[in-house]
Amino acid sequence: MSDPKFPHTHKIKYDANSIPFAVFHLAAIGVLFFPFAWKWVALCLVMYAIRMFGVTAGYHRYFSHRTYKLGRVNQFLMACLAESSAQKGVLWWGANHRHHHRYSDQVEDIHSPVRDGFWWSHVGWILSDGYTKTHYDQIKDFAKYPELRWINRNHLIPPTLLGIGTVLAFGWVGFFWGFIVSTVLLWHGTFTINSLSHVFGNRRYETTDTSRNNGILAVVTLGEGWHNNHHAYPSSTRQGFFWWEYDITYYGLKALSWVGVVKDIRQPPLEQLESRRLREKLKLRVILGGRMPPPKSIAREKQASV
Repeated sequence: MSDPKFPHTHKIKYDANSIPFAVFHLAAIGVLFFPFAWKWVALCLVMYAIRMFGVTAGYHRYFSHRTYKLGRVNQFLMACLAESSAQKGVLWWGANHRHHHRYSDQVEDIHSPVRDGFWWSHVGWILSDGYTKTHYDQIKDFAKYPELRWINRNHLIPPTLLGIGTVLAFGWVGFFWGFIVSTVLLWHGTFTINSLSHVFGNRRYETTDTSRNNGILAVVTLGEGWHNNHHAYPSSTRQGFFWWEYDITYYGLKALSWVGVVKDIRQPPLEQLESRRLREKLKLRVILGGRMPPPKSIAREKQASV
């Protein structure tokens, strides 16, 4: 049965709420006309990276999953950084993401590419008028803070102030590259996790959804591309479980923990997860009629994987 609080609708209503999204994309065509210089490209990438950190460390790993702890002031600052990406309020974002994990790739999932296709999962559900409400009951742990409820309602303040600051610091050309272009890239970089990370990549763990690990998306999203890892153990701050799985967001949070800003970073229980993976792999072999390998080969496989 569908969750009545999250109506499963594919109706996209292009109203006033869709205008800023369309305007930014039209404005981005200005790359054909605005002066080009590598310093502007660098500004664009820096603004992208800083705000992507706000998305991944803030919206996702903190407000959606509480994988580490922040003090109350730093919690509010993280909310402002996340919302500077112009992806709506932190409580709205976190509540919807928690719902996604509860019903991932099921009928109730509000942005499953497997069930609903690329366009809907990438951007359609965001433009739909069916998902504009913040479900505070889904995120009571953070909704109890009045300052978070305020910034959630006034989520346009952080990106507006950032835009004004960019104009004052770098002029209109800097505003175009550092705010307009970087915001459009930031939107689509973030959205790839919804639309592509359940379709392209490898699966280390047998989760109840179709989540996959994708190294390219991990670059684009500062570590979020290790999506199968994340769905296997969503309460881990670290999503690149092994040393070769680069996770820039985790590195940033780890650095902040050294100066006391971030506390209680959670690590993945690798031995537990690996034991589960091997059990599931053996079960699959039995189901498919294969022979179970001898214990020594299992041990060798486990050692190689870690």
